[in-house]
Amino acid sequence: MLAIIGGSGLTQLANLAVERREVVRTPYGEPSGTLTFGRLCDQPAVFIARHGYGHTIPPHEVNYRANVWALKQAGATSIVSVASVGGIRGDLGPGTLLVPHQIIDYTWGRKCTYHEGCDAQVVHIDFTQPYDPELRQMLLEAARDAGQAVMDGGIYAATQGPRLETAAEIDRLERDGADIVGMTGMPEAALARELELPYAAITVVANHAAGRGDSRLGIQFARLEDVLRESMERVRRIIEMICIEPR
Repeated sequence: MLAIIGGSGLTQLANLAVERREVVRTPYGEPSGTLTFGRLCDQPAVFIARHGYGHTIPPHEVNYRANVWALKQAGATSIVSVASVGGIRGDLGPGTLLVPHQIIDYTWGRKCTYHEGCDAQVVHIDFTQPYDPELRQMLLEAARDAGQAVMDGGIYAATQGPRLETAAEIDRLERDGADIVGMTGMPEAALARELELPYAAITVVANHAAGRGDSRLGIQFARLEDVLRESMERVRRIIEMICIEPR
């Protein structure tokens, strides 16, 4: 069963034929909200809104461990993350869809592993390729089949939030090799790897990052809502195509 984690701009999946909603308890506390179960093109799927269904949970306070654990417990066999980001690279303007292939973690203080506590053994995971290659390819093929242009590959810089970055910080991220910047990519990807859940992301560039393009002097918040509304509709079409492809 495919699991979808919706980020800013995707607090519900309109093309999901809802069958039931379920409140889930986990050993790691409360998830961001109820799990919504349904079918996409007659295939089972489950959805959760990362920031809550009222978009009330900031990035640094999301209970990533509970969210991923709840999806695994519910029977998810893979996770597609949807997230809005800022575009650092010059060709990644508002409305661009991108499937990243790498990530750099700048977050701190977040609960980032299931393997901790006085009785827990030390567990190391291979994170060389943070996104599942097969699931990434499925996203790219689904985009092609849905007639949606998507950039193949990019390096996602995960920052702490909830504030946006300074222009100098974006300069630093660019020097580090980052193409896009967001606040929720980690530890979500690593937690999915710990639970052996294939994980990939599709990101929506909501704005130029600080100091870039029309954000040279400041972020143009007035434009974000329109960009996300149009772009998330394209994302919904892509996700629907994933579910109808043979798996």
